[in-house]
Amino acid sequence: MTSQEKLLSQISEGRHIAVGLDPDLKKLPSHLLSEKNPILTFNKEIIDKTYKYAASYKLNFAFFEKYGTEGFSTLFETISYIPKDKLIIADAKRGDIGNTSKMYAESIFNGFNSDAVTLHPYMGYDSVEPFLEFEDKISFILALTSNKGSSDFEKLTLKDGSFLFQQVIKNTLLWNTRNNCGLVFGATNEQELDENISLFGTLPVLLPGIGAQGGSLEKVVSSFKKNGKDNFLINVSRSVIYKDSSRDFAKAAMQEVMALNQEIDRIKG
Repeated sequence: MTSQEKLLSQISEGRHIAVGLDPDLKKLPSHLLSEKNPILTFNKEIIDKTYKYAASYKLNFAFFEKYGTEGFSTLFETISYIPKDKLIIADAKRGDIGNTSKMYAESIFNGFNSDAVTLHPYMGYDSVEPFLEFEDKISFILALTSNKGSSDFEKLTLKDGSFLFQQVIKNTLLWNTRNNCGLVFGATNEQELDENISLFGTLPVLLPGIGAQGGSLEKVVSSFKKNGKDNFLINVSRSVIYKDSSRDFAKAAMQEVMALNQEIDRIKG
């Protein structure tokens, strides 16, 4: 099954939540700290409880790379543990040129067996192309992100009066010759989402920023509904995986994902 087929299958069954795995030892339930590998145990319990209700898992590579070789081992074991019908997104934000980008692409897709990746496009097409050569994978291009500093560059005005992030969207559409591109668009940018969603075409959209960052689930889903679009994933990390710090933390995470699904269904009508 290709990554595109995985995504379509999950969305067609009404699942839109990408559970973000951002494991931080300082935030894990205290009873896990006596485990041989607390992070791996934590990830596995979250996956066990949420996989029936999640569309995808987004692994933030930085939270694993921090621990060196042990972290990379935990990352690989976590990816291997995720059910094969779920879209696995490597939130690695790669974007380099030439042979370096090629090596990154092979690492993400062949080494770690990820289905999708997040990329920043500011070094141009040649930094993205090696990823796009993997036709059965998805490359989510950063258009407008959810952080406060996004206005430093992404919202710069170009000579024609458009914003830089709008040019990224236009270029991504041009790069989508293999139907394997997507966009990252921060859910905290509610007005910009509403004003630009018509530019997205059929590109799938990954939306971080709901939950701890303050994005509105109601407004995001309503924008897609109003524009007749359904091809979106809403990433939720901290507000799901750290919902509870007791021994029932994974059950609490499951209940939160279920509640999000129910709310999305309500908004979609």
